[in-house]
Amino acid sequence: MSIHKKEHKKITTHVLAEMKMRGEKISMLTAYDYSMAKIVDDAGIDVILVGDSASNVMAGHETTLPITLDQMIYHASSVVRAINRALVVVDLPFGSYQGNSKEALASTIRIMKESGAHAIKMEGGEEILESIKRILTAGVPVMGHLGLTPQSIYKFGTYTVRATEDAEAEKLLRDAKLLEEAGCFALVLEKIPADLATQVAQSVQIPVIGIGAGNGVDGQVLVVHDMLGITNEFSPRFLRRYLNLYQEIKGAVEQYVEDVKSQDFPNEKEQY
Repeated sequence: MSIHKKEHKKITTHVLAEMKMRGEKISMLTAYDYSMAKIVDDAGIDVILVGDSASNVMAGHETTLPITLDQMIYHASSVVRAINRALVVVDLPFGSYQGNSKEALASTIRIMKESGAHAIKMEGGEEILESIKRILTAGVPVMGHLGLTPQSIYKFGTYTVRATEDAEAEKLLRDAKLLEEAGCFALVLEKIPADLATQVAQSVQIPVIGIGAGNGVDGQVLVVHDMLGITNEFSPRFLRRYLNLYQEIKGAVEQYVEDVKSQDFPNEKEQY
């Protein structure tokens, strides 16, 4: 299979499908604000996820559950204004779609109309199939999410690896097929065994994006604050830190404080 990289002016769901067919890996990162999204987009990322992880890294909550639909729309709007190339996918937050397909569609329409995003992402399989189908009938692209689904953390009770037992692995494979058949354009697999993730990626035609799911999938996603080292308490096995911005920024602020206290800043060249 060819791995030739083709440059695209604009990433669409169709482009992602072509990338899978060619064997070209898909790059995906989160972003929640204009300035970060502009950097990430300019760097050539394929997909930007406006994740409900904003609840953790932007608002300081312990879980993703507290973030609201209004807050997700605010973050998504900020990101959309920054991008020229990437596909922007927005998480439907907890409580905006579970158990009520009409509410799921209403939540989705608000995100699409008010933020200008390109697609939404939902956690779950068979149990949310009705909501997925209703959203798809409105012409909105849907990305699925299986494995560790953080919105269900109180059901699982732990953030450990999912689908290590046969029954759960079989359900995950079944759910992946159901999501593809329903019309999802892509699928995120979070924190599952690499062999199982590879099996899923090979058994469906849609792109499969992994986070803690090994390298046998069609692409990878990380939380941008984690990979840049802005967060320093979170160190799962799957995370590679490309910078240590926590220490870099902290050091710069410490120097600024010292310069202000010592009256070194501003100097004569830095005033009018």
